[in-house]
Amino acid sequence: MDAFFTKTEKAELTALYRRLMQSAGDSIAREDAKKLKNYLIQAAADNNLQRNNFGMNPVIRDMQTAVIVSEEIGMKGSVITGIMLHEIVKSNMLSLEDVRAAFGDDVASIIKGLVKTNELYAKSPAIESENFRNLLLSFAEDMRVILIMIADRVNIMRLIKHDSNEEDRIRVANEAAYLYAPLAHKLGLYKIKSELEDLYLKYSQKETYYFIKDKLNETKASRDKYIASFIEPIQKKVADTGLTFEIKGRTKSIHSIWNKIQKQKTPFEGIYDLFAIRIIIDSDPEKEKQECWQVYSIVTDMYQPNPKRLRDWLSIPKSNGYESLHITVMGPEGKWVEVQIRTRRMDEIAERGLAAHWRYKGIKGESGLDEWLTSVREALENSDSDSMKVMDQFKMDLYEDEVFVFTPKGDLFKLGKGATVLDFAFHIHSKLGSKCIGAKVNGKNAQLKQKLNSGDQVEIMTSNTQTPKQDWLNIVTTSKAKTKIRQALKEMTSRQLEFAKETIERKFKNRKMDYDEAVMMRLIKRMGYKTVTEFYQKLAEGALEVNDILDRYVEQQKRDSDSHDELVYRSAEGYNLQTTLQEETSGKEDVLVIDQNLKGIDFKLAKCCNPIYGDEVFGFVTVSGGIKIHRHDCPNANQMTERFGYRIVKARWAGKSEGTQYPITLRIVGHDDIGIVTNITSIISKENGISLRSIGIDSNDGLFSGTLTIMVGDTGRLEALIKKLRTVKGVKQVNRS
Repeated sequence: MDAFFTKTEKAELTALYRRLMQSAGDSIAREDAKKLKNYLIQAAADNNLQRNNFGMNPVIRDMQTAVIVSEEIGMKGSVITGIMLHEIVKSNMLSLEDVRAAFGDDVASIIKGLVKTNELYAKSPAIESENFRNLLLSFAEDMRVILIMIADRVNIMRLIKHDSNEEDRIRVANEAAYLYAPLAHKLGLYKIKSELEDLYLKYSQKETYYFIKDKLNETKASRDKYIASFIEPIQKKVADTGLTFEIKGRTKSIHSIWNKIQKQKTPFEGIYDLFAIRIIIDSDPEKEKQECWQVYSIVTDMYQPNPKRLRDWLSIPKSNGYESLHITVMGPEGKWVEVQIRTRRMDEIAERGLAAHWRYKGIKGESGLDEWLTSVREALENSDSDSMKVMDQFKMDLYEDEVFVFTPKGDLFKLGKGATVLDFAFHIHSKLGSKCIGAKVNGKNAQLKQKLNSGDQVEIMTSNTQTPKQDWLNIVTTSKAKTKIRQALKEMTSRQLEFAKETIERKFKNRKMDYDEAVMMRLIKRMGYKTVTEFYQKLAEGALEVNDILDRYVEQQKRDSDSHDELVYRSAEGYNLQTTLQEETSGKEDVLVIDQNLKGIDFKLAKCCNPIYGDEVFGFVTVSGGIKIHRHDCPNANQMTERFGYRIVKARWAGKSEGTQYPITLRIVGHDDIGIVTNITSIISKENGISLRSIGIDSNDGLFSGTLTIMVGDTGRLEALIKKLRTVKGVKQVNRS
């Protein structure tokens, strides 16, 4: 025991254990608590449990997570027991069968999910992209596993603020932003979602975070004063109705303010809705809606509402169970203020999400989340689907707001905002989607691509001759529809290719010719097709004539039989081609190291920022599986890190850049004089290892703006050239694009 816990950890353990047992109350039987304690004491005594990259004690970390799950999410009993035991099972000190016998099926099921997800995190505190699919599949098996993993991530994010392990902290923070915050949002844990996003900003963009935080502190006094003056008349009027309620002002999260500053391209001072007012009513279940609308009436009588900003989640709650009435009104001094009206039950569901929803409803399927999880499973279990595309779509789906659409019979369906007629057809059934030719929306004819709005009544029109098309992927927005369309297209292509192959083989038999696979492969390559599939695809589409192929096949056979000529011809062509490729590859291997010490990985330099030797760079895993190298200051870097953090890998230049040149675009602005252009080109031509590829000049009002493309080996030479160009008389600016 002494070896496993430090003195500080022992004190923390005792306090945490008491807090946890108090929070769990009678949800854990006394006998079970005793058994749990004994297992933990034994595990600590054996000293077999591993600390993570941040040096955290696993027992204390699990206990902290269990406290968050119990107090902030509201799940107790078997969930707490599962969290506390999973490390012991993971370390093979206890089997799942033992757990099942001692604590029952429920605890064993939770531990099974946790062990599975934890195995993916075995090497690193942040998940690797190739395991991402498996992680989400594990999540999709049991809702409670998602909730525990979110709580665990919140716990880690709270604990690592002073940790010196900067690299892992950034990776953990990125993952919190692109996976755990959206999941928390989807599951209705809005408070936790905001905390994860704020901490992400604090770790990844410290200056931005503290700038906004300081600004909020500076304006706090005036904000509080304004909130008090806004609330006062409402407080009196609502109190007159006899309702029991509380009103509070809530400042928006730092991350959401930062998002607004970016989206609206406005300074901090330009953001008007820095806070929201929340009115929470203590209401009987049967009077909830009536009393919320009563308060709505009082607020809108007092302050002018903006009808476009009304959000009614009372009549139709969100699929995560969120219920509330949001209205934006014009307050004193002409400021817009968001007012949220809800009951105590609704507020608890908004704070605690899914767990609170289950507690009130008593059944899991009620919230509509089961349907969402089913679509996640379908998308992930289809092994043909492109992993990266599924992940990107999954991330987008998590944050989507919803539209509510009705069938002609009045059945209600919830879809992501931006969903089209075709999305709706696939949402009802994949066969209906595949045959869809349009719809009647509110009685009027509508095309496949028409976007649906809440309240639309949609009748899908079908035709037996209709089949899915490639461009449908650009029409639909939901991951379910995209997955089903890709599946159908793949099956159709497969059938077409099979038919094309059979057609060729039948023609061979008709001409009484022998079919030699090797000869055919050489012919396909000679015709310029990169893959056999591409060749058969063209044949199936009718772009190639079968009889012409057979004539070419005979010609190819003749070439192959003339071995002497072929040998000379192939060796010359093959030798040159291979030498070029080898030189290019070995050059790249020498100068770029991707993700720690891997060399020789297939990579390309991104055209959006044209990195060269010496730039600070990172790798981005593309949909096709290759890697694109971007500069750290690439204009797209922020968006890539935020949306697709799991696809980013480390990269650095190594070795020497000798012999390798990279295209760079320079923008030059100066006085409109042909002499200046001559001087610029003269300087470039005299530079060793730099050559000019193209130049384009635009002149306007006595100024010229030139775009030069040059070939250069590294940043040192580039910077030296830029310095020289800036000294040319009449040149005002020289910048790298």
